[in-house]
Amino acid sequence: MQTQTHELTFSDTEVRKRFVSWDRGEAEREWGCLRLLAEHAPGVAPRPLRREIEDGAPVVVMERLPGRPLGDEPLTAVETASLGEALRSLYDVPLAAVRAAGISERTYGISTHAGTVAEWLGESYDLAACQDPVLVATAVDRALAALAAPGALPEPELRGLGIADLNPANVLWDGERCRLVDFEDGGLSDPAYELADHVEHIASRLTGVYDAQALVGAVGLDGAARQRFGAYRPLWAAFWLAMLLPGNGGWRRNPAGTTERQARHLLDLLEP
Repeated sequence: MQTQTHELTFSDTEVRKRFVSWDRGEAEREWGCLRLLAEHAPGVAPRPLRREIEDGAPVVVMERLPGRPLGDEPLTAVETASLGEALRSLYDVPLAAVRAAGISERTYGISTHAGTVAEWLGESYDLAACQDPVLVATAVDRALAALAAPGALPEPELRGLGIADLNPANVLWDGERCRLVDFEDGGLSDPAYELADHVEHIASRLTGVYDAQALVGAVGLDGAARQRFGAYRPLWAAFWLAMLLPGNGGWRRNPAGTTERQARHLLDLLEP
């Protein structure tokens, strides 16, 4: 997983986002998503202002929004309701408009993600470095078995636009309203898949920022979508377990014991 994709500089009214390369198409995704939202859901995200090239690297310039990033504490009921409204506006961008804009499937998209996670978990890791190697190995084995089980995941459907990365730092709260930033991984997705990603994000889950059921309710998922949401949560929990295995980026960036916490959480989700 690439961890440093861009550099930010600020003025009173603008944010300049300079990407480190063209390789993964982050600038195109960011620009495309922001343009769509400016037209179909104004106010949910920054208005795109212009594109530039600096020292051969792509730059997206957008308006600077008021507010502060969410921290590491659970959202209040008012914040949850506002975030749900922002996400609903995002998901309600007409699918035809998303396709017409040439926006493709999000990074770690619904059509390939299960195979990718299974491949990562199937690699060889020195689990002796873990505090509880047996627990972690058990979680890896259970995750691989679940991913291989027929019908474990819904048939993938691309139903609308998603932000992909809802790390709490990508949600701005101005005291009245939540707004969304950082669409470099955004694209076509399924709201149920998106929300499963959001509530399982390691930066939010370990600190309890998002209440899973409250956020699902605030977005307004129907019964079928709630079932898909529940089915996708173990997939994203397995993704983060893979990131937290020895030698991977999450292992290096998180305190000792985080891998075991994730393993227990994944096993809880996989309980019948």
